[in-house]
Amino acid sequence: MPTATATANATARVLVVEDEETLLFTLAHNLRREGYTVVTASRGDDALRLAREQLPDLIVLDVMLPGVDGMQVCRLLRRDTEVPIIMLTALGGEGDRVAGLDAGADDYMAKPFGIRELMARIRALLRRGSRADPELGPTLVISGDLEVDRERREVRRGGHVLRMKPKEFELLLFFVQHPARVFSREQILDEVWGYDFYGGPRTVDVHVRWLRQKIEADPAVPTRLRTVRGSGYLFEG
Repeated sequence: MPTATATANATARVLVVEDEETLLFTLAHNLRREGYTVVTASRGDDALRLAREQLPDLIVLDVMLPGVDGMQVCRLLRRDTEVPIIMLTALGGEGDRVAGLDAGADDYMAKPFGIRELMARIRALLRRGSRADPELGPTLVISGDLEVDRERREVRRGGHVLRMKPKEFELLLFFVQHPARVFSREQILDEVWGYDFYGGPRTVDVHVRWLRQKIEADPAVPTRLRTVRGSGYLFEG
């Protein structure tokens, strides 16, 4: 019987990509128990095809896959979609986590992991993707030649639309709504990712680097989104 969470998740479609048959079955079984519609794949090329055909609300993606590996699948998907992606891997070092985030993943779990923890992360990502709060601030925030449109989830610079990953957009929106204030990495994680996010402060650094590549005239010498040594980050507009 579906749990209480199932009613809220009944319309969410999750694509699970994992070549280990037992783990794939376990993940699919637990997701269906929670009320999700589940689509499965065991190869990277199949994952790309199903992602485009099925339009999932979230993807659970293993790194080590036959055909096309998970990192490449993630990079290719990010060209076309902003769907939340949780990467799974037996490689749990910081460098591996950063590589996953650089590829476009929203979250990263090292094997072995707990099913309850994975379900919590899935719920958190789906909540953030559907969050709509009229008290979050004005619909359009303008800072110099930047326009951040919360309602349309669109960023324009000098009139040109910038391609933004979901978390990049949320991070930029947070900064432009709180200009000239220094925030620590921990504060940013709490405000943008949420208290139930399991990643570390390095996640913030990666996303700040991505943002600088899009909003700074010279990302190597940022003037808008500055690092305050020993404290965190400051947006000056």
